[in-house]
Amino acid sequence: MAMILDCILEFPELLFISHRLSSIPLAGMVILYLIYTRKVTIYLVDFACYRPPKSTRVPMSMFIEHITLHRTIDTESVAFQHKILEKSGLGEETCIHPSLTQLPIKKSFSFAMEEAATVMFSAIKDLLVKNKVNPKSIDILISNSSTFSPTPSLTAMVVNKFRMRSNIKSFNLSGMGCSAGVVSVSLANDLLRVHNNSLALIVSTETLHLNWYTGKNPSMMIGNCLFRSGGAAMLISSRGQDKTNSKYELQHIVRTNKAHDDQSHTCVFQDADSENNIAVSISKNILSVAGEALRINIASLGPLILPVSEQLLYIMSIVFKKVRILRWKGFYMPKFKRACEHFCIHAGGKAVIQAIERNLQLSKEDVEASNMTLYRFGNTSSSSIWYELCYIESKGRMKRGNRVWQLAFGSGFKCNSAVWRCVNDVKPDEASVWRDEIHKYPVVHDTVEII
Repeated sequence: MAMILDCILEFPELLFISHRLSSIPLAGMVILYLIYTRKVTIYLVDFACYRPPKSTRVPMSMFIEHITLHRTIDTESVAFQHKILEKSGLGEETCIHPSLTQLPIKKSFSFAMEEAATVMFSAIKDLLVKNKVNPKSIDILISNSSTFSPTPSLTAMVVNKFRMRSNIKSFNLSGMGCSAGVVSVSLANDLLRVHNNSLALIVSTETLHLNWYTGKNPSMMIGNCLFRSGGAAMLISSRGQDKTNSKYELQHIVRTNKAHDDQSHTCVFQDADSENNIAVSISKNILSVAGEALRINIASLGPLILPVSEQLLYIMSIVFKKVRILRWKGFYMPKFKRACEHFCIHAGGKAVIQAIERNLQLSKEDVEASNMTLYRFGNTSSSSIWYELCYIESKGRMKRGNRVWQLAFGSGFKCNSAVWRCVNDVKPDEASVWRDEIHKYPVVHDTVEII
């Protein structure tokens, strides 16, 4: 009923038509049905990414010196992290919160709160100011942070900071890993279709402080070498008035969750080691788990976006392989470049990006945004796909009608996809997170991450 009222407010002439046809029950029912089932278009108005200050840089030499001087880390652990870092694909500009550079590291709740507030508030402020949006005009607020979930929630912190309305619909997602950014978009998509003519604000981040690892478990050290400070805020709308000033239109959301499988469930796992140090453990079989989740995800996404010719070739390869016709070798991998012009693959690690590049038959330019985001900002968890989209825009490559596929992986194990279509030409933003340095990229480096 709420959707019908929203439609009538947007198109008052429908009320007149339905009234005139009230004497014809069938026609009246058809009108109401058309009103109720009218497609609601979801727009990405704009987004902003957090750019850490230069003073929080953690070059490789500084990182190694820091862990060498830490009294709880032995020589073998230092050597292992050095090896991982050298092959990680990270550059010298990635950043961490200043509290993590203290010796010895003093973990505290107040430092974690400060880290979360700094990242979230900065990204949100930049986004709202840039688009001249009053915080009180936000109808829906969604936050996601996997390993840090305080009380009151992160959304409550945002409402308090920006003095948002008392009737705002707020949701706080936690424990959903690096793919939670797409989960947040999925939730916003569902809410905006129910609460039509509304504006949603999403903030995606991750807090490193409390999960920074100082023990001796190799699988838990990997996170220190890959994860860095970052966050992003997005404005998503179902208001017709936002079509002219929006960047993208949401086409598809496909989510895959393999938590029913024990190997997938424990692949990326927050746990305590033998000395009760809490951190996220990353399994050696992460590539095979991610590959299987990706296969299921694209099996659902493919029919939605691929040309019919590519779908037919894929079906034929399955049939020919099963009946052993023409000695068909393996399944045909559809050319997703015929469906999307741009790709934002979660910058989880060099090996993950390279595996997807190989399996989806993408070019170096297709994965450039992912590699350069990993190099410049590190793995910023759920916000990495937004740094990548900003990279593509800053390079001036996004044109009206282009489609972009955001692909993210996360604990659980999850593989989530969002496909957007550019509705207006996007010009490079001089105030973006890549400002004054986009000309330095791409950087060519030959290291390969080994986990």
